[in-house]
Amino acid sequence: MKGWSDWGLQTRLLSAFALLSVVTAAAVAGFGYVQARTTILQSAQDKAVIEVTNRIEQLYPLTTLTPTASDLTTMAGHVAGRGDSAVAESGGQAAGGMAPSLVSAELHRRVRTGIVAWQRIDYDGHPGLVIGTQLLVKDPSGAGGTRPSGIEVYVVRGLDSEAASIGDLARGAWFTGGAALVLAMLLALLAARSVLRPVQELRRAAHRLGEGELTTRLEVRGSDELAGVARTFNTTAESLQRHVGELERMEADARRFVADVSHELRTPLTAMTAVTDLLDAEAAALPGPAGQAARLVSQETHNLTRLVNDLIEVTRFDAGSAALALDDVDVAEAVGATLRARGWAAEVATELPPGVRARLDPRRLDVIVANLVGNALRHGAPPVTVRLSAEPDRLAIEVTDEGPGLDPDVLPHVFDRFYKADTARSRSEGSGLGLAIAWENARLHGGALTAANRPEGGAVFTVRLPRDPGGA
Repeated sequence: MKGWSDWGLQTRLLSAFALLSVVTAAAVAGFGYVQARTTILQSAQDKAVIEVTNRIEQLYPLTTLTPTASDLTTMAGHVAGRGDSAVAESGGQAAGGMAPSLVSAELHRRVRTGIVAWQRIDYDGHPGLVIGTQLLVKDPSGAGGTRPSGIEVYVVRGLDSEAASIGDLARGAWFTGGAALVLAMLLALLAARSVLRPVQELRRAAHRLGEGELTTRLEVRGSDELAGVARTFNTTAESLQRHVGELERMEADARRFVADVSHELRTPLTAMTAVTDLLDAEAAALPGPAGQAARLVSQETHNLTRLVNDLIEVTRFDAGSAALALDDVDVAEAVGATLRARGWAAEVATELPPGVRARLDPRRLDVIVANLVGNALRHGAPPVTVRLSAEPDRLAIEVTDEGPGLDPDVLPHVFDRFYKADTARSRSEGSGLGLAIAWENARLHGGALTAANRPEGGAVFTVRLPRDPGGA
């Protein structure tokens, strides 16, 4: 179930305005309706009481205190006005055009106390007002007072016209409330648009800024809080553009420095490699320490050459100049050639079904397989296995080992450049770029390279490549 905060801002504004307008209109219209209704009924009631009282006064002086049914009928007819009905009661008998049942016991009790009393009723589906009083006679004791005569007169007057007026008031109240609701919704819509338009512009600008359009700015309108937000956004965007520009400049300088140094090192390394090759040939004839030194220099020179070549390769990826030289390749034969070229054929198990062909860059496929297998041999445990599987439009090469596997903290960073799982390790046999270069080569083909741990132990690296990158 959605909460209030899950609703859109426009929906919340409209709902709040609608609720406020409904409550306000209901309160104002309801109060006005109740007041007007009370006034109308009170006015009708007062008027009826005065008229009935005036007619009753015309009955005095009473000719008898023991009236017959005919006398009661005459009294009722005299008291009833146009459209009214009346009944006169005395000594347990009643006469007149009004049904005695319309007089409640409560009204009887109050009338017998000697006052003029009234009560609103519903009869025959119509509202009405029953007014009753007891006729009085002079006190025979000569004290100048009056006493009840025992004759009660009741008049019922219809309130249909008043009810119609009250109905008109109710309809007016409903109409007023509906009009207020419509007006409030229109005002809410205008207010929501005026508030949400800058918010939507801010959202779109933030989205563009997040996608790298650092020149994105907002137009500042007015001097309210939203204008302050726009100014803050523009200031932030300018600062971000300045800092990102500085970082990009520094990164470009660093890449250019690495590329320049790598290319500059190539020439002396070529000469050093030629010398170390001669030293390798003569190392066996040199005395013990000299032979060991010659072999160490040769090994480190080759490691440095590999690092420089890897750095040059990385700078090509960063510069966007790396390109595929596609050829129709027998994948099983290409993987086998990679293993044989590095002397790994005897220590690596293979499952390479023949006849799997794809359009790939042979050199880059060789780099991917060599880096994955070399990593498994260095950091895993035998047996290392290379498996090839193919689908109609894709192929997968899986390299597994049965070593300790990859630490969960290492997995997210395994393809990062120069990442070392053991920070205490000052150097390693590789350049620290092999897996990163393999990942870049897989991506260049339109494929992907992933790393995971096997349930039975060991690590598994899987490269998935389209069989025709040009048609992918």
